[in-house]
Amino acid sequence: MHLLNNTAHRPWPVPSNNWIMRQKWINFLFLHWPVKPELVRNLIPSPLKLDNFQGYAWLGYIAFLMDGIYPRALPKLPLTRSFPEINVRTYVQYDGKPGIFFLSIDVKNWASLKIARHWYRLPYHGSNVTIENKGTTYSFQSIRNENNRHISFKALYKPISDVFFPEEGTLDHWLTERYCLYSRDKTSNIYCGEIHHLPWPLQKAEFEIQSNSLVSPFNINLRNTNPIAHYSCGVDALIWNIRKFHSR
Repeated sequence: MHLLNNTAHRPWPVPSNNWIMRQKWINFLFLHWPVKPELVRNLIPSPLKLDNFQGYAWLGYIAFLMDGIYPRALPKLPLTRSFPEINVRTYVQYDGKPGIFFLSIDVKNWASLKIARHWYRLPYHGSNVTIENKGTTYSFQSIRNENNRHISFKALYKPISDVFFPEEGTLDHWLTERYCLYSRDKTSNIYCGEIHHLPWPLQKAEFEIQSNSLVSPFNINLRNTNPIAHYSCGVDALIWNIRKFHSR
């Protein structure tokens, strides 16, 4: 696996045990908003420490197309068809190890939703999610009706710069180069899932947000703050099984 021949960019070694699946992620929109840490601290399980950059916590909207999920035992046979996804995330640490904590993940694919919600203890929601493109311009839409709430996101986006790889220590690098995720179950046990991919090929992005209520369930208002935007053509990622490392 050529991905495992390129690990020098990682902040820690890849796990010694076998990865369990490969995923292909393409056509990304990264939107990131700086927020006051107190707005998201109560959304994070207490064993995790909110990760800040220059005094701010960051909320990310990550919209993309999942272009294949391949189990290790069947490397050429995808488990599902391609499907779009959007996640809302923030950044955390545990014992100095930085990672991602998802606040919500919206997908239309029923099988992926059920498997990931149960196996990875991630906050998946069934939604009507679509992605279309005309040339290099992408139209992304997610609509979720849940608990008498209409939660939606709609945006246009396109790359507007050459590809670059962010340098370590920059905000762009801090926001995107993350190699594990954290999750919790219904009894507040904490889990960690390891991820590996090559460095993100980023481009600056132009975007137009047409609707956005993804963070309304968390009582966060982003209307008066402009996000930082990036596009990426995507990466292939190796995913390891999650492990429980903190019990309630």
